[in-house]
Amino acid sequence: MQHAMIYPMAAHVVWCAVLYCALTVARAPAVWGVGRRADGGNPFALWEPRISANLSNQFEWPLLFHIAGVLHIVQPSHTQTALTLAWLFIAGRLAHSAVQICTGNIRLRGAVFSINFLAALGLWLCLLWP
Repeated sequence: MQHAMIYPMAAHVVWCAVLYCALTVARAPAVWGVGRRADGGNPFALWEPRISANLSNQFEWPLLFHIAGVLHIVQPSHTQTALTLAWLFIAGRLAHSAVQICTGNIRLRGAVFSINFLAALGLWLCLLWP
């Protein structure tokens, strides 16, 4: 039987795959000439650097989330609380991506990042205080 913590971790992997696909589509006009505008420009020129930056962000703070997730699988502690925090982390990652890719609002992005930050810290606190 799978430990429930694997599902939010897998959801993050799926989200990263979705972002890789989006980045491939956004780069297609420049790289392969597919979908270029009549003037030769890339219709996704605004989105490509934002998607790329967000994808890069998926391998920074989330690393600590995945490490905590693995530790919760091998040494369960506060299981329901940890699972709730893990799903909160995923919701925060999705919101962070939406803000970073669709807006230039740095303040909102920072506020949304706080969700991920606090959720991952909470996962670690659950491990430290069984």
